[in-house]
Amino acid sequence: GIGDDTRGLAVLLSIIEVLNESGIETVGDIIFSGNVGEEGRGDLRGIKAIFRDYPEIDGFISIDGVQLRRITTGATGSRRFEFHFKGPGGHSFGAFGLPSAIHAMGRAIAKISQLETLPFPKTTFTVGTVEGGTSVNSIAADATFAIDMRSNDRGQLAKLEERTKAAALEAVAEEIARWNNGQVTVEFNLIGDRPVGRTPTESSIVQVAALAFDEIGIELQELGISSTDSNVPMSLGIPAITIAGGGNGGGSHSPSEWFVPINSHKGPQVSLLILLTLVGIDELSSPLLEDRDH
Repeated sequence: GIGDDTRGLAVLLSIIEVLNESGIETVGDIIFSGNVGEEGRGDLRGIKAIFRDYPEIDGFISIDGVQLRRITTGATGSRRFEFHFKGPGGHSFGAFGLPSAIHAMGRAIAKISQLETLPFPKTTFTVGTVEGGTSVNSIAADATFAIDMRSNDRGQLAKLEERTKAAALEAVAEEIARWNNGQVTVEFNLIGDRPVGRTPTESSIVQVAALAFDEIGIELQELGISSTDSNVPMSLGIPAITIAGGGNGGGSHSPSEWFVPINSHKGPQVSLLILLTLVGIDELSSPLLEDRDH
């Protein structure tokens, strides 16, 4: 969409244009990247590839969203699975009495829906899609649901994953016991793994960003936690933040998304100021971003 995240690309191109036209030479090297696969089943594949191919990167800034009001310093992790149920299948009348993959799936979803999670650290789950069966008059031979689990804590996320899998296995056992005539199985297929992470508030990248907000006249409302490209470097211990690109908008991830370029110039301004402060300007300022021990 416009705000998530075409706006980020526009900010990057604006910064590149300014650097080229001004002739500013930086002390540190800068990599500008418009990567792919941040959302959904993309599973952060673009940013994962960047840090796989360039492990020597010392810091990272993601431009994501529109309204400049927060600095994202924490990474909400997620684990996404397809739970695939398989049974013998058969005619709804002639083979009545065989276990059903869809019935087992339904039992599992009902059990998972009753799980309780902590409000802090925030831990959530949802079964987002379901599919299966072949016809209305068939006992389902297969069924699948996709589940999204998230947490701001690595340990709580692991516990939630264990509990949902246990619920599915219990559901399968109950479906088998109900009919006592055939088997149903369940497989757990990982389709998404977004790591948990955090950039310390006292790190130079966070402090510089906060000062840049103040210098440009932007009220910093919070240091937030979210799921963005910064998840990957944060999980690797690499200083990283996510900030917005400026302007105003709403309706993200929907056909009714809108964007108004009010004060949108402040997005590239604050990003450029953070960038130049961190990498340093040749013969003018030293880099404030620390070299990592590679």
